[in-house]
Amino acid sequence: MADVAMLTYGGKLKMKEKISGRLGDALSMLYICSSMLRRFEHEGRPAADQPIMAWAFHDAIYRIQEALKGVIDNYPIAAVRPFLRQIVFPLGANERRPNDRLGHKVAALMLSPSETRDRLTRGCYRTDRPGHVIGNMEALLPDVIAVEPLERRLLKAVRAGRITGYTFEEQVAAGLEAGVFNQKESDLLLSVRRRAMEIIAVDDFDIRELQAGLSEKGEAIRAAA
Repeated sequence: MADVAMLTYGGKLKMKEKISGRLGDALSMLYICSSMLRRFEHEGRPAADQPIMAWAFHDAIYRIQEALKGVIDNYPIAAVRPFLRQIVFPLGANERRPNDRLGHKVAALMLSPSETRDRLTRGCYRTDRPGHVIGNMEALLPDVIAVEPLERRLLKAVRAGRITGYTFEEQVAAGLEAGVFNQKESDLLLSVRRRAMEIIAVDDFDIRELQAGLSEKGEAIRAAA
């Protein structure tokens, strides 16, 4: 495709940004595929990593396919398009995006501590210092997994009417009184919820601060006028 594009456009190819961009996308994905293969081979072809390898490869090949289809569909000489499709896709453009079943396998590997997850995050800055969200998430993950059975127990008790409460804290307190949890389990639930809320919290601005900012901006505009 690159050779045909050069023969057709010549030096004008760099001006055809969508065409050159699609060719660049295909080349980038080929480079990423080689890098994935090299890393997989270098690490001894770990069987546990195969779902991630398969997902990444399916996704990359699909992107290459779509990029080249875009080049062919927009080729300036319409009569040549069928010939290009036959050469580039002799068996048809049959690649599909990674399916949901494979995606679930990858998600399961990403959401639980494992050697695969450690290999993927090798080299990432994961120190759980205050304010570092990624490090705090990593530190919290084992506790989040540990409280999942407790959260299911809490939900089951709420649905059964054994405990009531509007907030999570009220429900946990009621569960402690009803004997659904012991003190240690109750403390762990509250601690994990508090730490999780700190991670997912977004910036909050007092309405008076926003009004003050608008007032200052208005005064500056009036002064400039």
